[in-house]
Amino acid sequence: MISANNVTLRIGKKALFEDVNIKFTEGNCYGLIGANGAGKSTFLKILSGQLDTTKGDISITPGQRLSFLQQDHFKYDAYPVLDTVIMGNARLYEIMKEKDAIYAKEDFTDEDGIRASELEGEFAEMNGWEAESDAASLLNGLGIETELHYALMSTLTGSQKVKVLLAQALFGSPDILLLDEPTNHLDLPAIEWLEEFLINFPNTVIVVSHDRYFLNKVCTHTADIDYGKIQLYAGNYDFWFESSQLLIKQMKEANKKKEEKIKELQEFISRFSANASKSKQATSRKRALEKIQLDEMRPSSRKYPYIDFRPNREIGNEVLMVQNLSKTIDGEKILDNISFTLRREDKVAFVGANEQATTTFFKILMGEMEPDEGNYKWGVTTSRSYFPKDSAREFDNDLTIADWLTQYSEIKDATYVRGFLGRMLFAGEDGVKRVRVLSGGEKVRCLLSKMMISGANILLLDEPTNHLDMEAITALNNGLIKFPGVILFTSHDHQFVQTTANRIMEILPGGKLIDKITTYDEYLASDEMAKKRHVYKLSESEQEDN
Repeated sequence: MISANNVTLRIGKKALFEDVNIKFTEGNCYGLIGANGAGKSTFLKILSGQLDTTKGDISITPGQRLSFLQQDHFKYDAYPVLDTVIMGNARLYEIMKEKDAIYAKEDFTDEDGIRASELEGEFAEMNGWEAESDAASLLNGLGIETELHYALMSTLTGSQKVKVLLAQALFGSPDILLLDEPTNHLDLPAIEWLEEFLINFPNTVIVVSHDRYFLNKVCTHTADIDYGKIQLYAGNYDFWFESSQLLIKQMKEANKKKEEKIKELQEFISRFSANASKSKQATSRKRALEKIQLDEMRPSSRKYPYIDFRPNREIGNEVLMVQNLSKTIDGEKILDNISFTLRREDKVAFVGANEQATTTFFKILMGEMEPDEGNYKWGVTTSRSYFPKDSAREFDNDLTIADWLTQYSEIKDATYVRGFLGRMLFAGEDGVKRVRVLSGGEKVRCLLSKMMISGANILLLDEPTNHLDMEAITALNNGLIKFPGVILFTSHDHQFVQTTANRIMEILPGGKLIDKITTYDEYLASDEMAKKRHVYKLSESEQEDN
């Protein structure tokens, strides 16, 4: 068990947390939720001991080991992958290294023998002989191939490093596991593996995530941070949302009844306070009035942007025709003879691990890259707006937010432009902030403002949910659901894809396309799709053998 006891954290004059008392017990998985800036990651750092409190303390059951997901992707660059995972249990790794150093001595003494014997005993108690196989099993589950297990961390890609650091946190079945955004940069198979791992994990888990589907799948409890307090709910994210909304509704109804009672008492007192025969009754009602207390309805610190894409023109029947389109990059076939036709009601999710192929395809459709072969044709009634995965060029200037958005608006009126910024929570002086210094989430909100102001009837979005908080993801999700035009998009957010898309496309390794008119969940459950993905992963020689 791990608990926070009267924890207060002040940053300058601001109290981020105030007298927080909460217990996290064994066998439960807690989803830590709250608005951006509420202090979710900060609270995990307090629990892990990386950050000191201003007041109060953190207590852990004696003898229990705590593990947390490292955020520094370069910290272990000098170490082999397998060693990095085993470092998740620091004491076990220390024993292994000390043992190796003793056995490597040329002048092995009696004292060395005694020490080695002590270490071997502790090593066996910690299941040290299974350490390498356990670490390898975690890596394989997350999609790190066996040939990489002895490579240096510095040779891995960013997404591979994320998986290794996650395996490190999970290694050795820690008693308390803290995970800050563990699904970021994970592909679908890795996320599914992690979900099953956490569902079956017997100890305490506290996880921060913006993935609603993930939280619903793994969490037994929800800890909601709002205004420096943490309220604990039994149940997953959806249960928290329903419970919190029900609580607000009940408080409003109770207050309404109290207000009606107050009005009734006040009217009686006003009418009969000067009447001698009714004075006792009036006095009694005054006492009753003084006892009525309205429930405090403090608004949540959560802020939901208003996302509404309104096309300037209705789209026609001819939307997009792609014919025999191919592209090779650095000797690798990214797109291989792709053909399809879009319908006016299509909302297409591009899914799967081949993210480079999707990004390349989107760039070709937007005229930023040329195909090697084949062609595509947009319908004459179409207009397009694009959300790129890498938006660095968009913000490599010294424009203010207001000026930056104005350049994309047909109407140059400042009030009109600021209206779109206001929808995305840029209020007042925010409009004069320079785009160069914006955070990742602020840049995403700027790009969505640009898409709204464009009036396009076709939206292409490459990972728009990255860097957004839960509230912004929900608002974007709802905005796309009601959008009357065509959408081509990709996202790692399961619920976002499931509720938005009516057509699924997957570009397989080697560049072949699977195209299915179906929901995301139906696509994932399809045996036919699984067989096709397996076939395309085989080499040409293996296919011939089969």
